[in-house]
Amino acid sequence: MPTSFELTPEMMRAIIMDHYSSPRHKHDAEGEGYVSLHSSSVNCIDDIEVYLKLNKEGKVEDACWNGVACAISTASSDIICDLLVGKTEDEAKYLIEQYNHMLHEEPYDAEPLEEALAFKNTSRQAARIHCATIGWDAFNELIKGHKHE
Repeated sequence: MPTSFELTPEMMRAIIMDHYSSPRHKHDAEGEGYVSLHSSSVNCIDDIEVYLKLNKEGKVEDACWNGVACAISTASSDIICDLLVGKTEDEAKYLIEQYNHMLHEEPYDAEPLEEALAFKNTSRQAARIHCATIGWDAFNELIKGHKHE
């Protein structure tokens, strides 16, 4: 039986700072088969491009992003890339839906969110919600717009 534990503010900060200082998925897409979407913010420095590659079965093969972003946007965009790879379109939509529920203090399923749980207190600073969702919203649009071959 899995042991449950509460993420402390220090743990959340450490996760965010790790993905901000060493983003694993911050680069342009390499190769063919990617779709992309530009996203920016009028309230912050965030100006990013997200890239998504789905296979013929609708599973995420790769996800990455590039651009200029604040700590919250950088970390959240990087974390969603980690979480999306290997997911089906439906799993990806569910993941994004649960993340948005969490950010808006609505009931949510924590299990698929993994490191994204580091953003659960973002609603306390409403202006940061857009920073925490800029990459997630862009990936959501790409997934919703994907046409099965």
